[in-house]
Amino acid sequence: MNFKSTLLLFAFFLSTACWASNGEKITTGAECMDQYLPLIKGKRIGMVVNHTSTIGSNQIHLVDVLLEQHMNIKKVFAPEHGFRGNADAGEKINDAKDSRTGLPIISLYGKNKKPSAEQLRDIDIIIFDIQDVGARFYTYISTMFYVMEACAENQKTLIVFDRPNPCDYIDGPILNPAFQSFVGILPIPLLHGCTVGELAQMINGEKWLSNTQSKCDLKVIPMKGWKHKQPYSLPIKPSPNLPNDQSIKLYPSLCLFEATNISIGRGTTFPFQVIGAPDKRYGTFTFTPTSLPGFDKNPMHKDQLCYGEDLRKTNDIHGFTLSYFLDFYKRSGCNASFFARARWFDLLMGTDFTRKAILNGKTEKEIRQTWQADLQTYKEMRKKYLLYADN
Repeated sequence: MNFKSTLLLFAFFLSTACWASNGEKITTGAECMDQYLPLIKGKRIGMVVNHTSTIGSNQIHLVDVLLEQHMNIKKVFAPEHGFRGNADAGEKINDAKDSRTGLPIISLYGKNKKPSAEQLRDIDIIIFDIQDVGARFYTYISTMFYVMEACAENQKTLIVFDRPNPCDYIDGPILNPAFQSFVGILPIPLLHGCTVGELAQMINGEKWLSNTQSKCDLKVIPMKGWKHKQPYSLPIKPSPNLPNDQSIKLYPSLCLFEATNISIGRGTTFPFQVIGAPDKRYGTFTFTPTSLPGFDKNPMHKDQLCYGEDLRKTNDIHGFTLSYFLDFYKRSGCNASFFARARWFDLLMGTDFTRKAILNGKTEKEIRQTWQADLQTYKEMRKKYLLYADN
């Protein structure tokens, strides 16, 4: 690769960069090739990427771009949903070989959540480039945390290519360490208000990495043209059941229903946009979950008519709310059995306080009030790691 070809390639990707909802051009970290190509040339590279790791409006995969530039990619580490992003939530991801490139794929979902020393032996640098959606329980940031630990423990460099946060709010309780899990690995709010690059800096700065006395050798490649709270429409659905902007807006609030026997539309073409169950007390809108490749092959209430609410045209969605959950809890008769998987609800919330408050008849306003002091402390800490103007 010579300098002229690099400049031409860089200019091409700038011309095909994504656009925010307000019409401003956004250049993602992956498109800022002049910032990172000198860092990775001649290095042995591991890629933590998935189907969202693309460049430009033509959506060319980053792996393909770097291979074309003769970068020495040794292997791909795959998060939940796999390298190509077509595995259901919770579906086992196996080690494999990519049919398109021949690269070995190492799963980071399942028993092996952190790259081992052996898996990193032939690696100098790891690149992390995955689109997040801003919720603590969206597992891509947990994968990043474990990769940072592995890099710190094995003296490897991590380069994070930054992307916008499409659900850029700060809300919900701070994770209680007693409820740490893969759907809540960091002591941050349910909606954290950060990009993955900012979160990576926060993990290092706040010394959240375990089993090591040193920080991760971290480099963040920031975006250009994006500010906090700036609307952003994802060009590719980030996971099988978040197919559009509406589902991403509703995801933080509706994900709590995963701990109940209420369907949130898995097995339809509009997941995270409807709520219901095979019981007429939940509403007049109907839908029937089915086995649906590309979305969910074995959804809750499969082939059963569900009654509930259609939220596909709901406006004024601003971050996180308990209103949908409390509404259906009341329709159920305020029965404790509504929490069919109580522990899972607590892990998603990062605390058991919310569930207990709901069972005790507390209102959303009363529950929210208990979060405010911790959120103010978090907001002050967060300022140290911001890479973009906070509107």
